[in-house]
Amino acid sequence: MTARGIHETRTLLSHRNISVADHVESVLTDIRKNNPELGAYVSVAADDAAQEASRKCDDLIGTLGPEAWRDHPLLGVTVSVKDLLQTQDLPTTRGSRLRNRRPRIDAPAVARLRAAGAIIIGKTTTSEYGWSASTVSPVAPPTRNPWAPDRTAGGSSGGAAAAVAAGLCSAALGTDGAGSIRIPSSFCGVVGFKPSFGRVPYVPAGADRLSHVGPIAGNVRDVRALTSVLAGPHRDDPDSGIGSFAPLREPPGLRIGWLDFPGTSAEVRAACERVLPILTAQGHRVEQMPNPFADPYPALVDILAAAEAAGTPPEDEDDCDPGRLAVVRYGRTVSGASVLRAEETRLALRRRLASIMDCYEILAMPTVPIEPFAADAIAPPDAEDPNDLRWLSWAPASYPFNMTGQPALSLPVGFTKSGLPVGLQLVGPLGMDDLVLGAAARIEADLGPLTHLTDHAMKGQL
Repeated sequence: MTARGIHETRTLLSHRNISVADHVESVLTDIRKNNPELGAYVSVAADDAAQEASRKCDDLIGTLGPEAWRDHPLLGVTVSVKDLLQTQDLPTTRGSRLRNRRPRIDAPAVARLRAAGAIIIGKTTTSEYGWSASTVSPVAPPTRNPWAPDRTAGGSSGGAAAAVAAGLCSAALGTDGAGSIRIPSSFCGVVGFKPSFGRVPYVPAGADRLSHVGPIAGNVRDVRALTSVLAGPHRDDPDSGIGSFAPLREPPGLRIGWLDFPGTSAEVRAACERVLPILTAQGHRVEQMPNPFADPYPALVDILAAAEAAGTPPEDEDDCDPGRLAVVRYGRTVSGASVLRAEETRLALRRRLASIMDCYEILAMPTVPIEPFAADAIAPPDAEDPNDLRWLSWAPASYPFNMTGQPALSLPVGFTKSGLPVGLQLVGPLGMDDLVLGAAARIEADLGPLTHLTDHAMKGQL
């Protein structure tokens, strides 16, 4: 059987319909069976470690019953961790042949999952250091889209999204530096959330201040549960907890700005627009609006490339991913003045978005304007040469909100004619994470369940 979501698993465990040991063994069996084709995992928990963790969970449930979840809200739930985040019991390759010199200890977000009772079931595939929105890397086969094995799962949290979509974990932990949670979540038909910058600690913190840690799950309720476990300041991330995070408020009618970025296909647009009457029926005021800001992509490239160059000495070049190396080499040509100009662009974008969010509580748009591209490509054909520095340019709705740090969520809302999932992105003001989660939950409830993966394109394939 495939893994169930967080709340469904908890219900079954609390009613003693299954044991944690049964749940974990079932997930491990499915991973062994399906991962060779899917490529979602680069490493999986050892049987003895998984059995020991399962036994402790079952003992606690046996002693406390439903009270066991009061202090351990993820007790017995299988969660995967992206291979960029450090784990003490599983190797962290960061998608690279380069030696990982970071301490082999749990990153704060991983430690919080374990403290909440989660079973870390394995490490999921990523591109090298998460540089591209794919999962092509030197250390593992690319992750395939569970809905169409010849297509990409996206990235760089592609393994995480594919694992959730295929039922190979109950939920996943990903990272998002320019769309890396939301893009694969859209491509794989799952919910992916990038919390406000600083909501969840990212250790070691990046000087580019673009990357966020966030959850991927099958529904908004599970994403919200994971976020509540992950959130909070940590001493090793100076940016964590710096924001003011407002509690959930759902006014009777939100002002929603509807955006349509250049390059959006007619099929993706149509799948997202089926949400419009639902929003109106919910009492929201939806206004179509032109793109309200200039594309900050050139500034993003300079910031990212400079950061990649700073972390990659020339002696590492032989073992680098060739695509990322092209970015590194460009980064070595970026001057300090260019980086400061890029930061000025970021500040201007933050000011512009702040003024827009004075008029709209939520911005809505297709998460990704196109269908998934080929599984072994780093980008669509017009952006796949890394020397052109357009490797992320095809996802213009994603990276602006890393530059501003705003909360952004991808919600599956439909399919293209070829049966591939489409995600709608909801973006809120900085710190208003619960507003985004609440709006997404209402849409999800009124939209109704989408056809499940096992009843759709992968029937008989996974």
